[in-house]
Amino acid sequence: MKNIVFLAKSIDNYIAGKQGELDWLEMVPNPEQLDMGYNDLMNTIDAIVMGSSTFKTVLSFNGPWPYTKPVFVLSHSLKTIPEPLKNKVTILQGNETDVLKTLHNKGFKNLYIDGGTVVQNFLKQDLIDELRLTTLPIILGDGIPLFSVLPKSLVFDHLNTQVFNTHMVQSCYARRR
Repeated sequence: MKNIVFLAKSIDNYIAGKQGELDWLEMVPNPEQLDMGYNDLMNTIDAIVMGSSTFKTVLSFNGPWPYTKPVFVLSHSLKTIPEPLKNKVTILQGNETDVLKTLHNKGFKNLYIDGGTVVQNFLKQDLIDELRLTTLPIILGDGIPLFSVLPKSLVFDHLNTQVFNTHMVQSCYARRR
């Protein structure tokens, strides 16, 4: 069972701008349409866990729903899912450990953990097994941080690093247990 984070970040470790802007993610041309490990991730996981802010951001993208895996949205305030997504998205409430128990009991073992607050909360509970972080060559200076204060240090082992399009660097780390 693995909980995997797959995120893009700025050099200064922000995952979005001050107002949640993501336009900077498109700053590096990708003429070959490289997926930068996304399809490998999707082949590895059983489901996606995200927060309501990330869910709302994904809903704002133009185009069809981007996920073929079940999506679980952690939210205390969100009450309904848009009708076309009712069979694809489920709202869950509870702490991180309870959410994992619920999902594991439903047969979902390998999870993609997405969204700033959700990732931070899973890290605080030491529930992240792998980090796959792609750094874009920009310093945002402010925004939504990838990391927050933790109750204790978490040690990870470096697995590999790849460079994409001579601009983006993706490093993967596994939690040392």
